[in-house]
Amino acid sequence: MNPALHTLATMREALADPAIFGTVLPGETWASWRVVLIASRGEALVSDEERAIFASLTGREITPERPLDELWGIVGRRGGKSRAFSVLGAYLAALVDYSAVQAPGERIKLPIMASTTVQATKLFSYLLGIFEHSTGLRDLVDGDPTADTIRLHTGVDIEVRPANYKTIRGETLAAALCDEVAFWHLDNSANPDTLILDAVRPGLATTGGPLCVLSSPYARKGELYRTFERDFGPDGDPAVLVLRAPSRTMNPSLDPAIVERAYKRDPAAAAAEYGGEFRKDVEAFISIEAVRDCVDTGIRERPPIQGQKFVAFVDPSGGGADSMTLGIAHQEDGTVILDAVREEAAGTSPSVVVERFAETLKTFGIRTVTGDRYAGEWPREQFRKHGITYATSEKSKSEIYATFLPILNSASCRLLDVPKLEAQLVALERRTTRGTGRDVIDHPQIKGAHDDLANAAAGAITLAKTEVRRIVFTREMVERLKKPPQRPPHQMFARRRF
Repeated sequence: MNPALHTLATMREALADPAIFGTVLPGETWASWRVVLIASRGEALVSDEERAIFASLTGREITPERPLDELWGIVGRRGGKSRAFSVLGAYLAALVDYSAVQAPGERIKLPIMASTTVQATKLFSYLLGIFEHSTGLRDLVDGDPTADTIRLHTGVDIEVRPANYKTIRGETLAAALCDEVAFWHLDNSANPDTLILDAVRPGLATTGGPLCVLSSPYARKGELYRTFERDFGPDGDPAVLVLRAPSRTMNPSLDPAIVERAYKRDPAAAAAEYGGEFRKDVEAFISIEAVRDCVDTGIRERPPIQGQKFVAFVDPSGGGADSMTLGIAHQEDGTVILDAVREEAAGTSPSVVVERFAETLKTFGIRTVTGDRYAGEWPREQFRKHGITYATSEKSKSEIYATFLPILNSASCRLLDVPKLEAQLVALERRTTRGTGRDVIDHPQIKGAHDDLANAAAGAITLAKTEVRRIVFTREMVERLKKPPQRPPHQMFARRRF
């Protein structure tokens, strides 16, 4: 926290005061969370029990000596993290005086961000409940709260904000509450969590307020996992505190039968959902570095080349929010070149989409397109109307991606500069299926995640890589073939056999 600022009460005092937070996190059930919140403000832990709780959650014996720059809470579902972090948000909005750094007329912001504004509203409702029911805080609310803003007389606005790195820039922030970061996903960005958090941090520089990140764990990738690897335990940055705990450690009132049933249904999923463990059956499939090494910057499409053979792969829409996509590629001196990708959003008439794709295919001299074997008969019929043969892919989607990976990692292909394609490739996950133990490669199992463009591009590239190259005979080659072969001297007078 900026040393020019002062607080109206310590966190320990606020948690003990019934007029502030005393009734929000009461009793032994919330003891662990009270320790975390007190330590996050750089306040001393006064008992051996508190210090033992802190060490078990963070892997650190040494407690913070000043307010943290970042607090990361990796806790299983129903572990009370939203309620506890709402207390921290209310404290920073109401009990810290920002007048020393506040310009005349300026409103300090405290954004609440999640993968969707609907999800962020849950945390917002906890904060609103604190201000409505805490007798010492309710008079700080300036006017009637709206569906996404609590305006305070302290000069702070608590707001539900979209998790977008473009819209969070340029504001002075008291803190930032970032919910379920492990599941942040945007189709137009390969690293949404990285970009958003990097955009938030400069806004905290003036106040010295904390970046507060809470999430249940998921795959061993992304900012949540990287921060855990880097800063959990005694060797982490002292200004960055990472805690990790199962749900029932932080919320002992959670019915153990619920957790036990979850482990019986799916142990791997339950270990993440309730155990606070990163999933070992879900891994990042493609690295951002491998993709960017193959991207031709600034090239979004390549024109057809006369005499060159091109191949195409189409991913027909499966309905719902899926797009229909097309990828076109060719092979050149051992390197596969991605020439074009097309995407038609859900809602467009399939017959219209096929007509547009057929026109593109003919531009590249393509009369056969390969596609999903599960698409049924309709793509064959539709493409046939436009003189294009629809061939069924011999590989499943997972097999296509598995074939594509070594091509990418060896830099044996050139990609187009299409941010959405990059994002979908990087977001791909390798998951081990229950029962069979087989690997499945697909987009993340979260709302809004897609891989339609990635599938079309990877399909076209793998087709081009395995396609038998057409031999183009030059005039010199034809003339050489016309000449009879020269026999070695020792065979000149060999007996001819009849």
